[in-house]
Order: sequence, then C-alpha cells, then structure tokens
Amino acid sequence: MMYFRRKYLNLLNCRLHKTITLTYLPSCKKLLHTSSSGDNPQVEINFSNGRKLNISVGKYARFANATAVCEMGDTAVMVTAVAKNKPQAGVNFMPLVVDYRLKNAASGRIPMNFMRRELGPSEKEILSARLIDRSIRPLFPLDYRTETQLVCNILAMDAIYSPDILAINAASAALSLSDIPWNGPIGAVRLGLCDGEIVINPTRRELQNSQLDLVVSATKQNLVVMLEGKGNMVLQQDLLKAIKQGTREVYNIVQELDRLQRTFGKEKRPIEPSQTNQMPADIIEAVRSMGEMRLRDIFQNSNHDKLSRDQAVNEVRSDVVDKVWSSYPSVEPIIITEEFNRLCKTIFRNLLFETSKRCDGRDFADLRKIQCQVDLYKPLHGSSLFQRGQTQVFCTVALDSQESAMKLDTVTALESGVKAKNFMLHYEFPPYATGEVGRIGPVGRRELGHGALAEKALLPTLPNDFPFTVRLTSEVLESNGSSSMATVCAGSMALMDAGVPVSSPTAGVAIGLVTKYENDDTKHLEDYRILTDILGIEDYMGDMDMKVAGTRKGFTAIQADLKVPGIPLKVVMESLQKATDAKTKILDIMSTVIKEPRKIGKDCWPVTERLTIEPNQRLRLIGPSGINLKKLYLETGATVTAVDETNFTLFAPSQAAMDESKEIIENLLVTKERIPDLDFGGIYSAKIIEIRDTGVMVILYPNMPPALLHNSQLDQRKVAHPSALGLEVGQEIQVKYFGRDPVSGFMRLSRKVLQPATGIVQTLQKPSSSPGDTDTKTPNNKSSPEDSSAVS
Repeated sequence: MMYFRRKYLNLLNCRLHKTITLTYLPSCKKLLHTSSSGDNPQVEINFSNGRKLNISVGKYARFANATAVCEMGDTAVMVTAVAKNKPQAGVNFMPLVVDYRLKNAASGRIPMNFMRRELGPSEKEILSARLIDRSIRPLFPLDYRTETQLVCNILAMDAIYSPDILAINAASAALSLSDIPWNGPIGAVRLGLCDGEIVINPTRRELQNSQLDLVVSATKQNLVVMLEGKGNMVLQQDLLKAIKQGTREVYNIVQELDRLQRTFGKEKRPIEPSQTNQMPADIIEAVRSMGEMRLRDIFQNSNHDKLSRDQAVNEVRSDVVDKVWSSYPSVEPIIITEEFNRLCKTIFRNLLFETSKRCDGRDFADLRKIQCQVDLYKPLHGSSLFQRGQTQVFCTVALDSQESAMKLDTVTALESGVKAKNFMLHYEFPPYATGEVGRIGPVGRRELGHGALAEKALLPTLPNDFPFTVRLTSEVLESNGSSSMATVCAGSMALMDAGVPVSSPTAGVAIGLVTKYENDDTKHLEDYRILTDILGIEDYMGDMDMKVAGTRKGFTAIQADLKVPGIPLKVVMESLQKATDAKTKILDIMSTVIKEPRKIGKDCWPVTERLTIEPNQRLRLIGPSGINLKKLYLETGATVTAVDETNFTLFAPSQAAMDESKEIIENLLVTKERIPDLDFGGIYSAKIIEIRDTGVMVILYPNMPPALLHNSQLDQRKVAHPSALGLEVGQEIQVKYFGRDPVSGFMRLSRKVLQPATGIVQTLQKPSSSPGDTDTKTPNNKSSPEDSSAVS
C-alpha cells in the first residue's frame, strides 16, 4: 500500500495532469484527499477576522520547479520558482532574482503608453519585489550558490486586496514544494489599525482610514523574518501589539504550508559544498594564525575611521593571502580570500561578546556625534546638512505648483487608491559617498528602496491642505551606515527650514543585532547583542538592520532586514525600545538647530493666491488656445490653474513675480474696480452707450463690458428699431437682471418686463359657433383694439 502511495505522489511531482485536492478541516484536524482529473492541491487559511486565503499548487506552469497560486477575494497571484541545475563558478553570494509585475490585463485595462503594453518596472513594482526578496532570502542555506528566479505574475486584481502579500505567501508555497533548498515555509500578513483595533489583511478602503500599514513575515516558533510598515505616529504599544498579532496569524499560514510540503513537496536537492568548506585544516589554521591577532588589534582600535580601518584590513588580507598561497600554490587565491573574510567576520562578532565594546569605542546604546545645520544657500527654498559620525546627508526642498504633482500610472493608482503625489523624496547615493569610482546612471533598486522608506517616515507629518507640491532631494555625501535614517533627520529639518507646516519633527535611527546560536543551530538562540546607530561594518558583519523613524509621539516608518532565519519577538521588542530611546535623543539635538517650521518667509519662497473671475472674462484671461496663460508663464513664471468656472489659483515662484503677474492679469481683464455683485431679479439703472439695429448697448456700472439689450426686450410691443421708442445715447433706463446665459456668459437684461401691458392680447381659445353669436374676431384670431384695451 505504501509503495503505491509513494508511486502516486511521485507521479504528481512529475507534473501529470491528474492532481489531488487537499482540504484541511480545522474542526477535525485531518487532511482529506480526493482524486479528480481537474482539481489541484490547495489549502484554505482562515484568519481571526473571518477573511480567507487560498493557496493552490500544481495547476499552472508545470515546467517550473514549482508553481503556486494565492488568492484572496478576487485577487490572484501566481509565483513560479525556477533554479539552475548547477551553481555558478566563482560566485560567493546567493544569486536570487525576484520579478514582480503589475499587469494592466489583470484589472481589465490597457496601458496608456505609446506601445500599449507593459514597459519597464515601475517604482511600486520594484519596491514590492524587494519586499518579497527580503522575506525569503534569509531562509536559503549559506552555501547555496545556484541562480534562482521567482516570477510573480498577477492573474487578477480586484483593487480590494493588495497582491504583494499574496505574492509573498505564494513564493513561500512554491519554494517549499520545489526541490530548491530552502528552510521555509514562511507566511506574511498585512496589518492595519482602525479605531484602535488591529485589522488583518485590510482592504484598500480600510487602509485609507488606517493609522498603520505593516507587513509582517515570520516562520515557525513565531520567529520574525521581515518587517515593513508605515504609520501615522503610531504609539509604541500599538506597534508591538500589531507585531504580536501578526505573528499569531502567520502561524496558521506556516502550519498549513508545512502540511502541504510534507504531503506533496519534492525532495530537496543536495547542496554542493563550497571549496572553502573543503579546504584542508592546515590551510585554515595558517590563515587564522597569521591574521587573528592583527585583526583583533584593528577592531579594538577606536582611533580608526571607516577608511583607515578598511585599509588596515585590506593590508592584512593581502599579506595573509600572499603568504598562504606561496606555501600552498595548489589552492586558488580566491578560496584563501573567502576563508580570511570568514575569519574576519568571526573575530569581529566575538569581540562584541567578549569586550562589550564596539570597534569605534562606543557602548551598545551610544550614538555617534551629531551635527546639524539649516539654511545653507539663499536661493534654496529649504536646505539642511545632517552629519552623524561619518554619514553626511545634504537635503534640499523645492516648492512648486500643484500642477507639478506626480501622476501615478493607472494600475498603481488602482491598487494604492492615490492618483497623484504632491510630496516626493528622491534619494541619491553617488559612488564618491564611499570613496569609490563608479558610474552614475539611472536610479538603482537600492536607492528607490531607501528613498521610499524616508518618504514614508516624513509623509504623515505634512498637512493635507498644503497648497504646494513638495520635492525633497537627499544627496548622500558620506556614507558609513544608516544613510536612509540620516535622510529622515535632514529631510525633516529642510522641510521646517522651507516653512512647510509639519506637525512635528521626525528622526530615524538604525538598530543592529549580533547573535550567537547553540552549536550553530539557528533555531536555538544562545546570546545576542543589540547595537544602536550601527556603522557600515556592523551592518555588513551583523545579522539585522532595523530602521525605525518617527516623532516624539510615535512611529511613522519601520523596516527590518535579517540575515538569519528569524528572530524571537523578545529581540524585536527590545530593539524597538532601543530605537525609541535613540530617536528621542536625536530629536533633542535637532531641536537645538530648528524647533518648528520657519514663520518668517524667505524672498525665494513661492506664493499662491485665489482669483475670482467673471464668466464673461474667462476668454480674456485665457486667450485663444491659452496664449495669455503661456505668455504669463514665460514672462513671470506664474501659472494659473482653474478650480471651477469662476475661481482660479495663481501660483508664482516669488512675491515679486506674483505682483507682476497680477498686474498683467488686471491689464488683460481691463478692470480697475471690483465688479459688484448683481442680484437675480434686481432692477438696475442702465446707461445707453450705443444704439444698434438689433438693440441698445448698456452698462450698469463703470468699466463694465457693454451688454446688449435686444429689441425684443425693450418694450411690450414689437420694436423694429430702438429709435422708435425715442432712445438716445447717454439716456438712462431701468432694466431687470436675470443672471447670465449658461453658454455664452452674457448678461440677460430686460426692459420689457418693467413696462405696462399695452399691446394686443392674444386669445388661445376657439370662437363659439352657436347660432346668433356675432363673430368679432379677426382672421388672425386677434381681438379688436377696443376689446384689447378693455382687457388691459
């Protein structure tokens, strides 16, 4: 019996069309298997708020190592996992590629570009791919060097549930069931905070009203693998509550995927050991004996900075590699270099446990020296320089009209619910920031990720009704750890220097972690050290980089990247507490330079005003094909934006440009006085300024554009020419005002309604035909003059 069952499962793994349906019933805690030619293995995960997550495998893309489809609501994401058969030669890292694309076809739309097809990845797609990568990468074995690719294909999107969370769970399912070595599964949930209550996997509308948007990826034993989130100054206790709730919900996903893996998963392929692990013991001992003491001296010398420490380590590396290679010429130098790097990392980490001191002499909770400066150059709307140790960031703020807001593409707007961004943070990391020579080109994925994190941190402090579009540019001039959090600090000061009415200052700090496990088993944590405000080398040698930003009140952004397959909740809580303490200290230092937004305006600041234009003057303001507005922009730099039919917003880059543009607009409208408000149905005195064949031209007030009083509105009687009534130029008459024509915008005036009815009255009733009646009607059915006068 077991032979046939094993044979049947092997046939399933060979991607035959016959598949199995797997259903887990929580009530009886059993797996029920049913055979069907059209079904596929699937699990259903129920969350505490009643929402369901479906994961199915084995139906699509059978040439891949494994494929999984994750569904929630009407949103479905397919993830394929494919790995090459052999590792790449000479590669000392994990070559993992994650491709995530938001397809217009998934939401029933057509791309609105020239080619009418998906082009390069958008910023949202790159950030989502990084989210998936950071969730699954820590669980690959250290010696796994085979090129692996995950492709996330959005099958359907209902604009209710975000597909990025589904992609993480589908990637976990695909890797778990494939033969690719991976220490999963993991699960991921999105958490919201609405009215003090935690919402599991909130909808798009719920997120718009939520104070928190947090993604938690975790594995077995509630070990957190990745955190990514933003919040509207969320309190620390609420953030901790959300993380705890997220790990509990993730446990259900991991449990179901683990059952699915044990039943239908393929056997994992063996990992080819690296040449470093096969190195003879005498070579390892030679590298250790020649390099250990020298490295310990370098890492314990607090006088070293980034450049001198790196240079000293490089000199030791070159000397050790040359000497060992001369003694063992059969071993390649790159293998000896890898062994030296491993020794270097081991010594650096052990010193933290042995001495309780860091390589620059600080205690674990100490901050580096911080220096701040604002208002560096007069032409800039706002500027700041933030120096923390050897990390230096220069931020500038540019204010522009609302027309400069960034318009999002259709699919991104459909998922996020935001059509345009009026606050943008652009992060730049040139090669000279680390003393290197490199190529400066398009924005990289790392720069996009760091800029997006800093933007999340600052956005909650900006007002919703700010009349300008804000572009914050961050240029990293020096980098030795946590340049993204330095961007948050410098960006907050630059915004206040630009007079942007932020609710409160914002600061950020990076928290590191060094762990020690029992017998190198990553499931049993023996000891750890939490490092505040980490250096670049501590990030490289350590196990975690948790970036936390917020105000004095609460958190606005968090991002945790791990290099180990999960850390306990206790370590996460302690790290957040360390970040809170450091954040308060940084805000105190920043307040000595600038405490609140600048009140006194700069000469270079832009200004905006609202204009009210009469409908009949719109054409004069805009001009044919908008030529007047284009000329206004070229001469003064001012732009005019229509709010509605009569209201416009005037934006100018300075007060001088505003005064000049208002003078030009007044000349265009040819009006020096305020136009009086006319009451509908009001009677006004009008002055005749011109007599025409069709009527008279009148004005109601000085400098008013003449309005036509048509012959049909001059008198109750039919008037062929105004002269028949004895009207003359300069004469004043009374007219009644009936508003403006909705099409032409011209005034509707009438003199006729003020005149007594002395004309001929028409009778719409037919005359009586009874005998003896005298017909006194004219052929045109009109009464005689005597009858008319009697009626009137």
